[in-house]
Amino acid sequence: MTRAVVVMISFLVLLALAGVAGAAVVPGGESNLTQAPAPEAANLTAAAGNLTNAGSPYAAEFLNNTSVTRLVGEAVNVSLEPVADGFVSPVMITHAGDGSGRLFVVDQVGTVSIIDANGTLLDEPFLDVRDRLVELNPSFDERGLLSIAFHPDFQENGRVFAFYSAPLREGAPPDWNCTNRLVEFEVDPENPNRVNVTSEKILMEIDKPQFNHNGGSIGFGPRDGYLYVPLGDGGAGDDNGTGHTPGIGNAQDLTKIYGKMLRIDVDNVTAENVTAPENATWTTAAGSLYGIPADNPFVGNASIPPEIYAYGFRNPAYLSFDADGNLFVADAGQNLFEEVDVVTKGGNYGWRIREGTHCFDPENPIAPPATCPENGSSGEPLIGPIVEGGRDLGLVFVGGHVYNGTALPELAGHYILGYWSSEFDAGNATLLAATPPAEWNASAFPDSAENLTPEKISMWSLQKLNVTGTPAGTVEAFLLAIGTDEESSEIYLLTTDEGGPDAANMTGRVWKLAPANVTATPTPTAGVTVVPGAGVTATPTTTENVTMAPTATPTANVTTMPTANATATPAAPGAQSANVGIMAAAFAFNTSTITVPAGAEVTMVFDNQDTGVPHNVAVYTDSTATEAIFVGEIINGPGQVTYTFTAPEEPGTYYFRCDVHPSMDGDFVVE
Repeated sequence: MTRAVVVMISFLVLLALAGVAGAAVVPGGESNLTQAPAPEAANLTAAAGNLTNAGSPYAAEFLNNTSVTRLVGEAVNVSLEPVADGFVSPVMITHAGDGSGRLFVVDQVGTVSIIDANGTLLDEPFLDVRDRLVELNPSFDERGLLSIAFHPDFQENGRVFAFYSAPLREGAPPDWNCTNRLVEFEVDPENPNRVNVTSEKILMEIDKPQFNHNGGSIGFGPRDGYLYVPLGDGGAGDDNGTGHTPGIGNAQDLTKIYGKMLRIDVDNVTAENVTAPENATWTTAAGSLYGIPADNPFVGNASIPPEIYAYGFRNPAYLSFDADGNLFVADAGQNLFEEVDVVTKGGNYGWRIREGTHCFDPENPIAPPATCPENGSSGEPLIGPIVEGGRDLGLVFVGGHVYNGTALPELAGHYILGYWSSEFDAGNATLLAATPPAEWNASAFPDSAENLTPEKISMWSLQKLNVTGTPAGTVEAFLLAIGTDEESSEIYLLTTDEGGPDAANMTGRVWKLAPANVTATPTPTAGVTVVPGAGVTATPTTTENVTMAPTATPTANVTTMPTANATATPAAPGAQSANVGIMAAAFAFNTSTITVPAGAEVTMVFDNQDTGVPHNVAVYTDSTATEAIFVGEIINGPGQVTYTFTAPEEPGTYYFRCDVHPSMDGDFVVE
């Protein structure tokens, strides 16, 4: 292969909340984007064999029971130039590497639209898989059409790959959530702006125990032409619970593909080096539709899936390559720390032993332990991030790209990234630029973890980008993705005004990052040629043969608190009615059991004490949450709402949960 497509970013986050505090600024930081010298006392990278970057002067801090981002220097002013709108939840922007000048916008609801070389958004979608998706939750969801990747020789062979969330496949664990698919399509030979959807080939099917932590921003490596597939740890929180390996979690379990970076060869489909997994919760077409690179690090070990390239990830949702082919991955944190890693072959990136540069305790995820291992179970060093942020500036990193454009020369060679938002109610994304250390040499970064040294992965410093024309210098929307074009390598941002893929509210937009004097206010203007909708209808279509799996919304970040049983109080002796009170605080309910009489008219007062966090109470027949008995309104805390509904007539143990954070759950007992 002579070319490789640089893949853009998809938005697949697990939202996590921690306290808000001011970002720390490294003393002596400059006003330009040259990394400030590290204070010598804090420079711990000289410790032989320690690759965690713990104690780096550019690592985020844990102060006053919250995490704080360290910023260097003054903010750099930028602006946003409108490009297109009319999307629902645009989660990726990429190009085909074919010289056509087209941009391809992936919408989470199941379509891919084309912005042509003239800046016109075409009416007909390039790809439409809405009839193949699991049913999405419009208020928030991490599933959907997550990414596409064009074959390096796409101009000649028309091959395009996609990663999306389908209903749970036959044979999957029945109480699991969905099945993610890695698939291949071919472009219609009669229409280069349209995929032939009947050409679909399924390369992998990966069952998911929970709805979140899908990873999925696939891309081809510029150096080797192989397809890289990042996968989350399975979902929920703390890499724990149903479908997660007890004691160590999935990300550290090399017998599973969850929490891993996979690498496959889509041009070599021989069966060599392929070991079929036994009793696995995934199926592959290895040996028939793809092969295994001979130098993948675990080839030959029958107990380890040969597709694994690196491991120890929580939700590696954002993937990109720099001009030298180095793989940058933003991995969503749990409660406190966000990270960006430079991923190399065979590396262990630490989750759930560490969260970023800090130690992690799954039993108490809001308080980092003072000490923890620097090595994995086989003695391999745990590799720390090159960029780390706290939760003071936002809730989760939206990973980006190393900038190679010309419009913003002061950002050349810097990794551009951002935060999704700092709150759930309304978007206010912060943009950042990460500056490499003086010793960074992109062309000499080791191609294997065994050759890493502390100096090779020294941390990059963070500087804020100030968006002019907005009150706080932030993007006044939820940031979903960052990408680049082929011709000029300029940076594009994808945003929405909604917190989830609500097809009834098409507020998704594409922006171009520009110098500060381009536009005063980031609002789409007349003069942008846009065909609204790009073929997306308000309600995603489904086929009669698709069985929809249950929807869910963000989980995890669950802090355990003492529970108590909530037994309903009858409104009057002998009356079939009941009053129930339930409270949510610190991402947990105050009870694990609710008890009501059979057939009772239930009045439930729900008190959400988590400031700025959406919660609700919903009752289902069982923990699969496939059949709802009652779904309460989602409210942001602090707030209170009263629900009324009828309890089932049949006595038994049912199930209740928060739909926004499904790990908050318990038994709904009908007597």
